[in-house]
Amino acid sequence: MDAQGRGRAGDIDPADQWVFDPKTGSYELRLDHAEESEATPGSGTSRAASSSASEGSDSPAVPAPARSRVGTEDKPGRRTVPGQRGNPRRAGAKPAQGRRKPKPKQSKKKKALMWTGGTLAFILVGGSVAAYLVYQHFNNNIDKVDVGINNDAVIDGPVNILVIGTDKRDGKGNQGYGDEGSVGHADTTLLFHVSEDRTNATALSIPRDMITDIPDCPTKKDGKTTVIPGSKGVRFNESLGQEERDPGCTWRTVESLTGLKVTHFMMADFNAVKQLSSAVGGVEVCLAKDINDPKSHLKLSKGRHEIEGEDALAFVRTRHSVGFESDLDRIKLQQQFLSSMIRKMKSGDTLSNPKKLYDLGNAATKSLTVDTGIGSVSKLTSLGKELSKVNLENITFATVPVKDNPAEGKNHRTVVLDKPRADPLFAMVQQDVSLTEVKEKEKKASEAADAKQAALLKGPKAEPAAVRVKVQNGSGRIGAAQEAVTWMQNSKGMRLTTNGGNATGGKKDKTILEFAPNQADQARRLAEVMGLPVEALKEAKSDAAPTAGMTLVLGADFKAAGTPISVPAPAKAPKEIQKIEADDKNICAK
Repeated sequence: MDAQGRGRAGDIDPADQWVFDPKTGSYELRLDHAEESEATPGSGTSRAASSSASEGSDSPAVPAPARSRVGTEDKPGRRTVPGQRGNPRRAGAKPAQGRRKPKPKQSKKKKALMWTGGTLAFILVGGSVAAYLVYQHFNNNIDKVDVGINNDAVIDGPVNILVIGTDKRDGKGNQGYGDEGSVGHADTTLLFHVSEDRTNATALSIPRDMITDIPDCPTKKDGKTTVIPGSKGVRFNESLGQEERDPGCTWRTVESLTGLKVTHFMMADFNAVKQLSSAVGGVEVCLAKDINDPKSHLKLSKGRHEIEGEDALAFVRTRHSVGFESDLDRIKLQQQFLSSMIRKMKSGDTLSNPKKLYDLGNAATKSLTVDTGIGSVSKLTSLGKELSKVNLENITFATVPVKDNPAEGKNHRTVVLDKPRADPLFAMVQQDVSLTEVKEKEKKASEAADAKQAALLKGPKAEPAAVRVKVQNGSGRIGAAQEAVTWMQNSKGMRLTTNGGNATGGKKDKTILEFAPNQADQARRLAEVMGLPVEALKEAKSDAAPTAGMTLVLGADFKAAGTPISVPAPAKAPKEIQKIEADDKNICAK
């Protein structure tokens, strides 16, 4: 990909760009080495010979024939070399001096590769950490799973990447951790959300021991699709591995839990965190007290440490010497590690070092499994370029709010979703509300737009019996429009509601209510009943006829009749939400 010779990029194997330097004893990235053995056009000698002569080689250098101006004589005793055919120079022009060496600079693609290979590495941790370095040399390392959903690598709108660290024990470097022979459950799971405008990102950690429902899951194996029945009231980590479930099952479980549409998934194993942390030269962590955990084999004193390899894996796996020794405390360690990893990956020391970039890519792709939508180096490049727009200071890690499982009494081993705290957090992510402070100008502009929209909901509301609305189905679910109409008529007294059939243009992402200014009171009543956000209200410029109805187009965010379309998002993250900002260097585990 970095071969920039004219018309020659397709002939160069990117693996050949890594050349062993006997002076340093390591491999270096040589973007122009393939041309060094060739004669420079018009020079009559090779670069190697020229270099040898300039460095004082014992061997006599072969002088290069001098170039002459067209229509002039060369020095006595030397044969005049004609000018290049078809390329006459102006009289008085300076003689050609050979190809100038271009000033080194990073192309936009190169920067994207670095961000992909570096910053994204922070996502996979706990059971794994992985980076994506987009060189064709690593393309065959990437494993793919067809989950039945094939999204483009880059999409318009928000991006939600499901990151899974599996506790699978087979494979080199993965033995000796936990239960030998584990099928590989969802040991560590993050949903990495990037806002539609790419100004901020939120990584939601989902506790593995949370009790939830796992939906039915179609899986593909040997060309055949089998539907694995769902489970009620089980641990979240059983969404992978159990009953031969694949990452698509975890994908669907997360969508059901959070209300967010997953765009892609990435999964890696234990071995990746060891290799990756070593590839960057260690990751700094901080402890507020000594840790001596015989189960994870982590023994570190109070203070700051640079850890890598086995110590790095032990750090993100330990929980018996911190906090209340729960999986939630381990998540805090993982988030600290990830934040530090981001900073290390984005440092110039990492991104400007070809050997480190090579090691990062090699460690990552050997342990990486992704969906078919990003199942190649070029697709990962495109995704990395898109995600690189997010500033480090606007990336936040947060933990999905949970509480002790009341069904277990005093011996709490599992947790359940804390809906009163979780729903506002999910709403913030769904509506692209940043958990960190963004630029003041952007914030004020957003607040002004929200205020304008909110004004639509103020004022009198029509009686339910006076609400006239035609419901169209754009949800992608058969029968949704009739379901909504029946519910509004029978449960809410809206007798003038009708079924408008399928929406024009097919499936819609979001529910929209179109109304005229003289229907505003009806729109407010329907918005209250349906739980519509202000963004769903679209007011026309002119009034409608007295007996005309509004149009409600159901989108994919319509889950069921009686279920609010959207929970109003708070302006700031609730104080009780456990979160860590990626650029905070002063976090120490207690």
